[in-house]
Amino acid sequence: MAHLFTRTALKTLTRTLCPNSVIKESRRFLNVHEYVSYTILRDNGIPVPKFGVANSGSEAGKIAKDLGTNDLVIKAQVLTGGRGKGHFKGGLKGGVKLVYSPEEADKISGQMIGDYLVTKQTGEAGRICNKVMITERKYPRKEYYFCIMMERSFGGPVIIASSQGGVNIEDVAAENPDAILKIPIDVIEGLTKEKALSVAQKLGFGDKSDHISNMFLNVYKLFTSSDALMVELNPLAEDSNGDFISLDAKIRFDDNADFRQKTIFGYRDWAQEDAKEVEAAKHNLNYIALDGDIGCLVNGAGLAMATMDIIKLHGGSPANFLDVGGGATAQQVKEAFKIITADPKVHAIMVNIFGGIMRCDVIAEGIIAAANELQLKIPIIARLQGTNVDDAKVLIASSGLKILACDNLDEAARLAVKLSNIVKLAKSAKVDINFEIPI
Repeated sequence: MAHLFTRTALKTLTRTLCPNSVIKESRRFLNVHEYVSYTILRDNGIPVPKFGVANSGSEAGKIAKDLGTNDLVIKAQVLTGGRGKGHFKGGLKGGVKLVYSPEEADKISGQMIGDYLVTKQTGEAGRICNKVMITERKYPRKEYYFCIMMERSFGGPVIIASSQGGVNIEDVAAENPDAILKIPIDVIEGLTKEKALSVAQKLGFGDKSDHISNMFLNVYKLFTSSDALMVELNPLAEDSNGDFISLDAKIRFDDNADFRQKTIFGYRDWAQEDAKEVEAAKHNLNYIALDGDIGCLVNGAGLAMATMDIIKLHGGSPANFLDVGGGATAQQVKEAFKIITADPKVHAIMVNIFGGIMRCDVIAEGIIAAANELQLKIPIIARLQGTNVDDAKVLIASSGLKILACDNLDEAARLAVKLSNIVKLAKSAKVDINFEIPI
């Protein structure tokens, strides 16, 4: 069941069922650095400023010299919004800086690279900056917004465009909804020249509409050929020479398409991702970190959402979404436990397995192996139903571990919440509770 859901859908559902939980920058799709977006746009016939990417200050200075201009912008390549308003832990203010010489590019880039950029999205921990992008500065005289994205309410791709670009499009939509064009694209017909031309004319490109419509067609071609979820040009600007160019871009890709998009997915920057999610991906597990204290291990995305929902119903808070899929091995289950328990806030673990393709005895073997290897001292509540469930119960009963079996889902959730609260109180009182003790 898990593989019928994209990670975008998983995160959307998680927000719906657990609205008070904080989703920690989870990787629901491939999100690439700005320099990657520039590269992809340029390779698909969409104009961008001249740019280069540096891994050191000296390299940045050389790129700045090669660009042939002293009017430059240095951008920290960190996967977070609000870079310009952020700050580095080393003291430098802003992840986007204007510089006017190769020497200044060298100095500023050297301060950024290797330091942590802190923004509203990253929190105080910040996120490491390993690269910077150096680009020529452009002086736009008019800015537009153009985006093609998958949208559930339209049942497919939709163009979102505005003559008011260069700003937060959500603010434009809130203050002046009429300034936003929303035009669905028929997935069979695709984006036609006529529709692209119509959009350009409605945005006010005038006699440049035919030229701009060809750019829109290139964006759609990129969107479909690369399995993108979103291609956003903001701003799409007219510069002082009358040329149209994308000054900033965000492209997101469906991570279910990694087998088709090897080159694009080769750009994935693992250093920018949650370490637990990276580890989960290595073992083919679907994991999303939340801010609760009850770890969840479930098979099937729908059942995982229901499990988190019932935990919330009983006053608890899930610490994660973790779906082991329909064919997990005992080794995968053990690795899942390692990932869950790496979160120090987890006070109890709830296992909820419905064995169809999945065998309950395999899950039980993984639980027992994890409990023994990790020497778990927190309670494990296991609700197993389906294939080989009796064998699983025998394995758990004979393990000598305090793995609490429960047939009823409602009762299992209630027990998980109760035990988590007990462990939380014990920790606050500095009292050790050991659920590892044999029965």
